[in-house]
Amino acid sequence: MARSRTYGGFALLSKAAVCLTFLTNPIPALATEVLALGDSLTQGYGLPAPDGLVPQLQAWLSAQGHEVTIVNGGVSGDTTAGGLSRVAWSLTPEIDAMIVTLGGNDMLRGLDPAEARKNLAGILQEAQSRDLPVLLVGMSAPGNYGADYKAEFDAIYPALAEEYGTLLLEDFFAGLREDGQMPADVTAMMQGDGIHPNAEGVSKVVEALGPKVEELIAQAGDD
Repeated sequence: MARSRTYGGFALLSKAAVCLTFLTNPIPALATEVLALGDSLTQGYGLPAPDGLVPQLQAWLSAQGHEVTIVNGGVSGDTTAGGLSRVAWSLTPEIDAMIVTLGGNDMLRGLDPAEARKNLAGILQEAQSRDLPVLLVGMSAPGNYGADYKAEFDAIYPALAEEYGTLLLEDFFAGLREDGQMPADVTAMMQGDGIHPNAEGVSKVVEALGPKVEELIAQAGDD
């Protein structure tokens, strides 16, 4: 045991004992913290907590050996406007990077793609002002609003990723697609509403999303 002596009522360890303490008890590396800013797809709507996107992504990254914490910033029903309204206070000082998965509710409500683009740009500008790397996760609009709407909406994500230099996963549901198309049995990977993936579907989503998040973590580590 290291000996100590007292001075003025305080115990003082010898320099040798202090050095030994640091050698035998090194300060652990701080885990990277990533904010997942999104809507119900991020929040884990309709699923037991362990089956949601954030817990499954966290487990996937841990299995790859990453020291990372994914912060669940998903709010069910949120639009790009809602994300913009809360991004500033959601990016606490501990956050090192951000995943943005918004736009699905804008699209489902048929909102103007120009407004969605403006809101997403505001979110990316906030991250840029803090020098935080971002992974932008896109959505693909269905054809029921017409070809023009679909083309304008789908173009939002690659255009913004290029403009702001973010990483990009063009489609949140990429992991469910085979050769670019949804498989015939896609309903087996979806909840009853046909909008939100079930636990198996989330697992497929994470398989496609995970490698992109690894790139994001690497960027955060370079800062």
